[in-house]
Amino acid sequence: MAATITRRLDSLNDAAEALAVSTRTVRRYIADGQLEAVRLGRKTLRIKVDSIERFIDARPVGNWR
Repeated sequence: MAATITRRLDSLNDAAEALAVSTRTVRRYIADGQLEAVRLGRKTLRIKVDSIERFIDARPVGNWR
C-alpha cells in the first residue's frame, strides 16, 4: 500500500497572495528562515502551506487571531 502524502505546497505567487506581500518579500522570508520552502527543480520553488499558517498565527495584532 502506498503512503498518502498530506503536506501541501504553494507556489511563490500563491504564498505572496496569501500573505498580501510581494514575491520578493516571500523570498526574503524564506532566506531569513521564517518560511519553509522546497526546491523541486532548478527554477521551481514551493512554500509549505503549514509554514505560511504558522507565520500568520505568530503575528497576531491586538486580540485578533
